[in-house]
Amino acid sequence: MKAVPRSRLRNRRDWTRESLAAGVRAGDKRALARAISLVEDSDPLAYEVVRDLYPETGRAYAIGITGPPGVGKSSLISALVRLLREQERTIGVISVDPSSPFTHGALLGDRIRLADHFLDPGVFIRSMGTRGHLGGLAEATLQALLAGGKELVFLETVGAGQSEVEVIGIADTVVLVLMPGSGDSVQALKAGIMEIPDVIAINKMDHPAAKTMLNEVRSILSLDRDRSWRPPIVLTDATRGENVPELWAKIEEHRAHLEAGGQLEERRRKNLAGEVFAVASGRAKAHLERAVADDPELRRLLDEVQRRELDPLTAVREIMEKVFHLGDATDGTNTR
Repeated sequence: MKAVPRSRLRNRRDWTRESLAAGVRAGDKRALARAISLVEDSDPLAYEVVRDLYPETGRAYAIGITGPPGVGKSSLISALVRLLREQERTIGVISVDPSSPFTHGALLGDRIRLADHFLDPGVFIRSMGTRGHLGGLAEATLQALLAGGKELVFLETVGAGQSEVEVIGIADTVVLVLMPGSGDSVQALKAGIMEIPDVIAINKMDHPAAKTMLNEVRSILSLDRDRSWRPPIVLTDATRGENVPELWAKIEEHRAHLEAGGQLEERRRKNLAGEVFAVASGRAKAHLERAVADDPELRRLLDEVQRRELDPLTAVREIMEKVFHLGDATDGTNTR
């Protein structure tokens, strides 16, 4: 295993609460990367840094990019970043990858298709592992959106399972990317994913089935007549940059729609409340797992369930009583 240079170790120790917060405010990529790593690792310093920065956050507009794997989400983000950098907008890109079961880090690393923007000081790119969260949105991703310090933040989900649903809880505008001729895209249509997006991009517009998919999506959207905003559908080709300005125009139209109706502030308040519950749930789960691992009596309860000598609900009630001092946790009530 390659040794870590002493200079790197020293640099890690040199960061303080004040220098980290100042670096993030100044847009220093190293400071931001270090701050996010501290949050990912649940380092005590992270609490202090986030506490210092939080009152100054909330300025970035968050755009969630989701959809099945392989439809060109990273390529589309890269094309959007290129367009927006021409307008001198500052941008953060957070890609949430499936975690390694061994290291809990991101498996895919920084996205290759975003390589053109790595050296641009106006763009911050970060890949994160899901750390075991089913939906693919890590606690660290939530904090990265807070600490980004950019005008716009793109949040790309891995596009597997619950991530398409959970991205609603973070983004101001959700873009669903589909690709014609993909079985995954058809499954997305069937699974009710169409209730999620604010804007839909059908990538690889030259595909023979592109127009067919557009008509299918349009017919599904027509079934929902109660929404005040009808998600527009844009045919794109990310690799050639075709219709990317049109896609961005639709994202801007959705933002204007939210702001005009006062819905943007309402959506953000709901998202932040959800963030508190999401982070608290994650911490409670970790605490519960540690408590059970360290307590022979609680481990005995699990053994009895595994031997079918004790039912799961009784085990849950006893574990919750001992760890969290709750009453009958099986029905969500407190009988104490």
